[in-house]
Amino acid sequence: MDDELSTELREMDDELDEMLEGEDLAPPQGDDWNPVEKVILERRSVRKYKDKQVPESVVRRILEAGRFAPSAGNCQPWKFIVVRDPELIDEMERDARRMCRLFRFFMDWRTSPLGYWIPWLLAQTYIRLLHHELHPIPMGAVFAISEGNLSLFHGAPTVVFILEDFRGVSKPKVDIGCCGQNMVLAAHSMGLGTCWVGTIKLLTFTPKWRRRLGVKFPYKFCEAVTIGYPVGHPDGMIPRETVETDWYEDGRKRTTF
Repeated sequence: MDDELSTELREMDDELDEMLEGEDLAPPQGDDWNPVEKVILERRSVRKYKDKQVPESVVRRILEAGRFAPSAGNCQPWKFIVVRDPELIDEMERDARRMCRLFRFFMDWRTSPLGYWIPWLLAQTYIRLLHHELHPIPMGAVFAISEGNLSLFHGAPTVVFILEDFRGVSKPKVDIGCCGQNMVLAAHSMGLGTCWVGTIKLLTFTPKWRRRLGVKFPYKFCEAVTIGYPVGHPDGMIPRETVETDWYEDGRKRTTF
């Protein structure tokens, strides 16, 4: 079933390529991209992995790249948990699927046995409390997981959980984003594939996985990154939609794309 999702994602990428065909992917000044730029621009999220474990020494190098990410006051408000046990990962997958089904039971007014109004009211309340959580993209993933059409960790042999330290100063979630980005770029530079997994919060609605993985105050689950050898060659530089950028210079404002 992950094969079907991978096919759909490739088709979406092909459609995007056609829509943006002809867009110049060369640097603005016409020079070649340097190695760091190439790693950044060619990295893609990978959702299908080979049945081959990543050497522990390589994973440690990736963690070290994350550890050297910038953070407010060098607070480093994170902690890593590395899971490489297939049985443990499979158990997490099963629990995530059950949680997605439970979520749909209470929140999806289109299909819930509770009827229309109770799930609709629950969904509206949830939207007002955490509006971004019911965006079509994460909700689409939740529904796909509940139906068995998508797995939480995409078959990756290694999963790195990034925990957030409550004692972090300023904006620790931003620091964790920097940490994770360092990790996925380092992994890509080594020929590995990665994918951000924000839906690990599906495992946090009950205390089970906090106990199993020893997550105690002052830490809490924040994000996870899958790491493995990708099937095929999903990486590559593709056109992407640009956004406006405002420049203030020489006493005036100009807008570029």
